[in-house]
Amino acid sequence: MFKHFLIVILFIPILAFSQQAKPLNLAKYDLVKLHFGMALGINRMSAQVQLSDNFYNLDSIYSVECNPQMGFNINIVANFNLNKYFSVRFLPGLNFGQRNMEYVLYNGEKFETKIMEIPSTYLDFPILFQLKAARLNNFRAYIVGGLSYKLDLSAQKKISDEEKPRIRLKSSVYNYEIGVGTDFFLEFFKFAVEAKMTFGINDVLVQDDSQFSSSMNSLNPQMFSFTLLFEGSDVEGLNFMKWFKK
Repeated sequence: MFKHFLIVILFIPILAFSQQAKPLNLAKYDLVKLHFGMALGINRMSAQVQLSDNFYNLDSIYSVECNPQMGFNINIVANFNLNKYFSVRFLPGLNFGQRNMEYVLYNGEKFETKIMEIPSTYLDFPILFQLKAARLNNFRAYIVGGLSYKLDLSAQKKISDEEKPRIRLKSSVYNYEIGVGTDFFLEFFKFAVEAKMTFGINDVLVQDDSQFSSSMNSLNPQMFSFTLLFEGSDVEGLNFMKWFKK
């Protein structure tokens, strides 16, 4: 499904070549240095699991995998245009989601599967650099990349007896991000569709004395996001609320 999103985003600008020239919406949009807006999206949280060196010597754990789950994002957009083709973007916001760790256990007689749910609520602070192509009528493709810091508000320092067994995660996550998107210039505001991958740089696994944590050397968060962005400007009355009043 997510591959299909990427294909659609990449081919929209190509289809725009076949269109005849049209009057440009927001013709002076890129002349304004600072734009603000909002972003709403869905995410798919996962993680890269590195098994421990002594994994095959463990008594009860036969395998461990991370099963991605769906969530959603909401961010504020602050975009600073350095020039016509290059921007710096700050998008503080919240990411809500979950990962499920699937353990296959062997108790000496039979195999059983244990699903360990690990919810995450991130305060998200990304700083991204956007490289934009030339406009094709009222369309424009772009690529985006940069770094982000996420603070997991759901990370627990201590697991209660009722919640055991359960692994613990560190609250701070440092990431690099890369994505592609397409801008659509409408009459009163700019609308964008964006697909992006986020890769955690640091290991967030908290090691304890349980086999569930000792079965892994590291756990690095990852997240795919598909986002709709709405940005306005003061030039030519580019207040996107006017669009809703029409």
